[in-house]
Amino acid sequence: MPKKVKSKQRVSRTPVKEGNEPDSKNHVLLVGRVKTPAIERTMPSGDKIVEFRIIIDRKSRRGTRREIDTLDVAAWNGLARKRALAIKPESWVEITGSVRRRFWQAPSGLTSRWQVEAESIISLK
Repeated sequence: MPKKVKSKQRVSRTPVKEGNEPDSKNHVLLVGRVKTPAIERTMPSGDKIVEFRIIIDRKSRRGTRREIDTLDVAAWNGLARKRALAIKPESWVEITGSVRRRFWQAPSGLTSRWQVEAESIISLK
């Protein structure tokens, strides 16, 4: 149980000064199985993107069932797109990149989703 602080005690907190913030990080390393075939699309801006899904196993909280997470992956740079298109469903990959939240206007209104933006894709054989 957390220790209770009496009302007469002061808890000292160091204020965060401008320009002295800790460095934030957005870097992921994933190893999983490819779930869907990679699909290349051309965005309205003319940029090309390759998207696919991977499955990552995780420890079960209950200990009996297998639990998985399914994550959307997007490859924007040329090498990552080329490697994404070469991988087949059920093959294993290692992905490094960052988490992004994408927004777009759908007929039902503003929509968003989270995805991993792949900087590097390595096929594990």
